[in-house]
Amino acid sequence: MLDCRGLACPQPVIRTKELIEADAPQDLEVMVDNEAASQNVSRFMGVKGYVATVTAQGGDFLIKGVKDPNAKPAEQEPPAESFTCEIPAGQRRIAVFVNSDRIGRGDDTLGAGLMKNFLLTLKEMGSELWRLVFVNSGVRLCVEGSASLEVLQELEKSGVSILVCGTCLDFFKLLEKKQVGETTNMLDVVTSLQVADKVITI
Repeated sequence: MLDCRGLACPQPVIRTKELIEADAPQDLEVMVDNEAASQNVSRFMGVKGYVATVTAQGGDFLIKGVKDPNAKPAEQEPPAESFTCEIPAGQRRIAVFVNSDRIGRGDDTLGAGLMKNFLLTLKEMGSELWRLVFVNSGVRLCVEGSASLEVLQELEKSGVSILVCGTCLDFFKLLEKKQVGETTNMLDVVTSLQVADKVITI
């Protein structure tokens, strides 16, 4: 069973996607802790050709998916990040747009250190921190060998969504070295900036 309780959207859907793509199971179970997430996961299972049923268990929800042998592949599968949950009243969604692997101009070593400290401090935003978007040389922060990799992996585990530009990874020949986040495209990047309540560019 995939336990996604405590994860902020769209992480339950992303984890379900990763499980399906890695193992292609005939049946699977996913546990979430809110109704919106249960609806998103069951809907995503449907997109992937599973028949999904949802059972409430106290305050949690168990989604069971069974592969439908008659299901036809979707012509265009929506990205996992599009399955977003309702944000509690009064809570903002803050997106951070990272377009470089360092902060400022001058000394590169100083700039790299400032970037790591910036990413470390993001957790102080609490639940308002929704998504990090990495483009251009910013994608270097998401690959093996990055001094900031562990920080980003911890943020992702806490429920923060991380999008990494696939075109940028390919340009820098880092596609196979990505260690955190979801490889994405410019449409998802633009949509993220559009739906965020606030965007911080760094």
